[in-house]
Amino acid sequence: MSGSNQRISIFPTRMALTTIKQKLKGAQTGHSLLKRKAEALTKRFRTITQKIDELKRKMGQVMQQASFSLAEVQYITGDISYQIQEASKTAQLRVRARQENVSGVMLPAFEMYSEGGNAFEFTGLGRGGQQIQKAKEVYAKAVETLVELASLQTAFVILDEVIKATNRRVNAIEHVIIPRYENTIKYIISELDEQDREEFFRLKKVQGKKKERAAVEESARLAAKAKAEEIGEEDEVPILQMAHETGQIDLLDQEEEDIIF
Repeated sequence: MSGSNQRISIFPTRMALTTIKQKLKGAQTGHSLLKRKAEALTKRFRTITQKIDELKRKMGQVMQQASFSLAEVQYITGDISYQIQEASKTAQLRVRARQENVSGVMLPAFEMYSEGGNAFEFTGLGRGGQQIQKAKEVYAKAVETLVELASLQTAFVILDEVIKATNRRVNAIEHVIIPRYENTIKYIISELDEQDREEFFRLKKVQGKKKERAAVEESARLAAKAKAEEIGEEDEVPILQMAHETGQIDLLDQEEEDIIF
């Protein structure tokens, strides 16, 4: 059975109808909020995708410049890796993480900062100091771009999963939960209408029986009164008793017809 044809199994009462209507209103409110959340996340997702594309293009150019700078340094000064290892005891460029709230989703954001002194402050005194400083600046820019790209890539993955989960919830509420509540409300209303019709029919039948009984008693009373007037004993014999004696009405033998619904 498809979701649009399903309903909740519940005894049809007016209290149940009120409860289901409240649940339907809550589901509609939740659907609206989740849909707005999905739209906000999708908008942010597209912005991040565009930035990732731009950074990847920029990253290619930065890494190309860094490679050329390193080649210039090696051409002028030779292999300086050992000197760099000796001069650099601690990392000067560091990365810290923070969180950004986007429609209830916490996205990590990484940012680079410098800490400590310059380990290459005396490189200009030796051979190729200018090229080494240039290579350092270019590689620092490359690291900064990498950190920004890593932050966007992480947010991209998280947003992708959250958007999929949110869209699944929106579709479930829209195509399963809300139709189920609506079908249940229609079912309860139809059952309550049927009960009202049955109650109206029962009251009408009871009222008809009462009218018939009153008409029979009235006709018997009139007949007994007329007979009493004929025999001149109206003051001595009760009218209703005379009706019983004449056989026009008998309360002991009379049986009410059962009303079956």
